Amino acid sequence: CRELGVQVNFAPVADVNINPKNPVINTRSFGENPVNVANKVIAYARGLEDGGVLSVSKHFPGHGDTAGDTHDGYVALEKDWQQLSECELIPFYNAINETDMIMAAHITLTRGNTDNLPCSLSYDALTMHLRGEMGYNGVIITDALAMGAIVENYSSKESAVLAFNAGADILLMPYDYAAAFNGILSAVQTGEISLDRLNESVERILRLKAEFGII
Repeated sequence: CRELGVQVNFAPVADVNINPKNPVINTRSFGENPVNVANKVIAYARGLEDGGVLSVSKHFPGHGDTAGDTHDGYVALEKDWQQLSECELIPFYNAINETDMIMAAHITLTRGNTDNLPCSLSYDALTMHLRGEMGYNGVIITDALAMGAIVENYSSKESAVLAFNAGADILLMPYDYAAAFNGILSAVQTGEISLDRLNESVERILRLKAEFGII
């Protein structure tokens, strides 16, 4: 990857494969045991870093027990955070100091988040739980915002502003790049997104790039 100029690999998959009906994670997962998955996530991340490539653990808070695919549309997971902590969150907890970024999934926790938003757009998920409860202060990137779970329910402007205010630092692949950019710009200009919030993300990204010598 590095020889080809690729500086970030959106891997490893930290999802635990616990639902046999899952149409999207299954063989992408390291397995059914969360501790085994965690160990392989850490090893994979270290291997990437040894080659000068940044790692991204995904899909927080865990896409392994769903029966739907967020590429196609809305996917709900009827678990609360306590239940997630017993399985899906274990790889993220264990690898939290090893991974360079964490990618937020578009799954909606119908029993976990008060805002009823996909986790990638949810302040409850990204700021209260990932940053607050789990103590993660690294870079958060969304899953692709052009996926069905987002575009079927939100405009590119809406999803960009929601994701950023939720705590995401990088907004991956909006369906309409111009609308997403202008939405963020307008939100900053009106104060919907504070300069302090904007600077937090800029500093996290620059710190990560400096650490790995990425221009």
